[in-house]
Amino acid sequence: MARLLVIANRLPVTVVKRKDGLRLHASPGGLATGLSSYFKDGGGVWVGWPGIARERLTPDERRDVEERLRARNCEPVFLGQEEVDRYYLGFSNRTLWPLAHYFPQHTVYDRSLWEAYRQVNEMFCEAVADLAESGDTVWVHDYQLMLLPAMLRSRLPDAAIGFFLHIPFPAFEVFRLLPWRREIVEGLLGSDLVGFHTYDYALHFLESVRRLLGVSDNVGRIAWQGRLVQVDAFPMGIDVERYAEAGRLAEVQDQIRRVKAQLAPARVVLSVDRMDYSKGIPQRLEAFDLFLEREPQYREKVTMVMVAVPSRTEVPAYQALKREVDERVSRINGKYGTLAWVPIRYLYRSLPFAALAALYQIADVALITPLRDGMNLVAKEFIASKADGRGVLILSEMAGAAKQLPEALLVNPNNVEEVASALFTALTMSEEEQQERNRVMQERLRHYDVKWWAQEFLQRLRSVRAAQRELSGRRLAGVERRNLVEAYRRAARRLLLLDYDGTLVPFAGRPESAFPDRELLRILGALCEDPRNTVVFVSGRDRGTLGRWLGHLRAGMAAEHGVWMRLPGGRWELVERADAAWKEAIRPVLERFAAHTPGAFVEEKDFSLVWHYRQVDASLATVRVGELKSALMHLTARLNVGVLDGDRAIDVKDANINKGRVAGRWLGGGVYGFMLAAGDDTTDEDMFAAMPPEAYTIKVRFGPTRARFYVENSQALRELLAELVEGGQQGTRLPLRI
Repeated sequence: MARLLVIANRLPVTVVKRKDGLRLHASPGGLATGLSSYFKDGGGVWVGWPGIARERLTPDERRDVEERLRARNCEPVFLGQEEVDRYYLGFSNRTLWPLAHYFPQHTVYDRSLWEAYRQVNEMFCEAVADLAESGDTVWVHDYQLMLLPAMLRSRLPDAAIGFFLHIPFPAFEVFRLLPWRREIVEGLLGSDLVGFHTYDYALHFLESVRRLLGVSDNVGRIAWQGRLVQVDAFPMGIDVERYAEAGRLAEVQDQIRRVKAQLAPARVVLSVDRMDYSKGIPQRLEAFDLFLEREPQYREKVTMVMVAVPSRTEVPAYQALKREVDERVSRINGKYGTLAWVPIRYLYRSLPFAALAALYQIADVALITPLRDGMNLVAKEFIASKADGRGVLILSEMAGAAKQLPEALLVNPNNVEEVASALFTALTMSEEEQQERNRVMQERLRHYDVKWWAQEFLQRLRSVRAAQRELSGRRLAGVERRNLVEAYRRAARRLLLLDYDGTLVPFAGRPESAFPDRELLRILGALCEDPRNTVVFVSGRDRGTLGRWLGHLRAGMAAEHGVWMRLPGGRWELVERADAAWKEAIRPVLERFAAHTPGAFVEEKDFSLVWHYRQVDASLATVRVGELKSALMHLTARLNVGVLDGDRAIDVKDANINKGRVAGRWLGGGVYGFMLAAGDDTTDEDMFAAMPPEAYTIKVRFGPTRARFYVENSQALRELLAELVEGGQQGTRLPLRI
């Protein structure tokens, strides 16, 4: 039976060793809390570290832990203390975490930490590969395991693999600081589906793919190493009903009575975070200080309850943050406090569910202002807890949750004046407005809860896999390839229509550098010399270049997508009635864009213009291509001119000219027992569409296409053509009829 394998750094339960034996407790953290409710209902196996160093357990204790965890559908990956220090506390939390949250000043670039990170990812790979069965779905989570998808792909090539990142993916200008940026991106592309909390993070990742690998997406879909990879946003939800119903629990009611007895009659501003520099706690305290200074009427009438959960206490930056927060709290309490009132109740510890739920219930305002946060589930938990609809959420616009909770009071956490003003607005907001804002947010949270999040991700993963199977079924291999070679061998007349750039040769930085090498000329020469073959080079190149490079071959040629045509051994003829007058209006625009785009240049042909951007920075190219297309759309609206996307090029030509018309002309020249057309980009799609259903149409490179089949690259097509040469020599030589 197919299972769901959840792979995360930590298991949802933590093993604790005490004098009286081993104990299992629920693990802290948003992932374990958020996903465990779905995991319990959905079944499957959770793979992760049990939270205790390997050397602290005897062999018998380790076996005991394995048995107890497996009874809970958990599979442990035991890590030694040094591995934890270097992989988790080291590379994960001293390199990836600060960089993802835009704190390069806290980022450490240490190759030994990177090696530890890579090695632990390999340990997880071994554990999952040993556990996985045919049909299982593997769902990898978070920044500690960003290399794992590619590692698993090499071990389990047919597995359904999803990855979800629970922290932000930074903009490329920040991500590029990482020395191992390419390895991280390639690691994630081992997945079939890569998920993020927001579209901003997804776009940042796609930009990194473009900049580092030179691979562009099509509506979030990337063709990578013969597979389709989908990138999308899936905002994580919470178990809404758990928080909505919490106020009815006896233990929560008891906690509410205790807290009210301590704080009443003061109104409560609640702050709940991990003690992390990304949470903006010092700035929040500064804003609360400013609020009390500006609004003295609220002194002794408002209390901030600040819960700061200890986190990564071994990391120096966190130790320094703890000292700063302690000092700020003491200073504010000393500045404004009285014998009867303490402005800030500071709790440096983790709270059990009942105590936290009670604080959600009684809080008048939740002040959640991280400097950067992947999602922030606390904001959602607060809103879900407000059964009576009263309470105001002040939320940082830098938190992923802000995208789903726009009815909250959104603030820039670095603007302490704005946060202080939001506190005043929240405390003076009418109950009617509070209830209306919260009603809308609660309805949204109920719809997009944690079960929706998990189901939506897994359903999308299944959809991507289905699309992959459809496209992968087109890969020219096995029986289909043998059938093609056999059909070629048996045919008395054959037609081969071959694009040039990207099809017969890889793309070069400059078009003039992509000349044919000796091996390619040998293969093409053998094809052209077979009298049963009609070989036609159908290219966007100019006739002069085609003639110099391939003119000595016994082949037909079509230049500039079919404006010019040449029969084998003949002369070039203008076969389409093309007008080049439009070039006078278009050329200056292309040249102006090239002048403002380093690496771009304009190539002029008889009846077309090409704006090349192969050497342009990928991020700049994305912007410039969009701007250029917009400009050309207005210019060509009244002209019979087409604008085509080539591979890192924009072709502008007469709209009546396309490779489909070329294919039609050669197909009308006789009856062929074998037909093949090969190309690599959108300019070749018209040629594929013009071919009859029985023809072998081949796209070079994986991706959506009208072609029946695809091969991985130009080298793979060369190998196919060489195989045809070898197979054709076994057949009977017949005279060519034209």
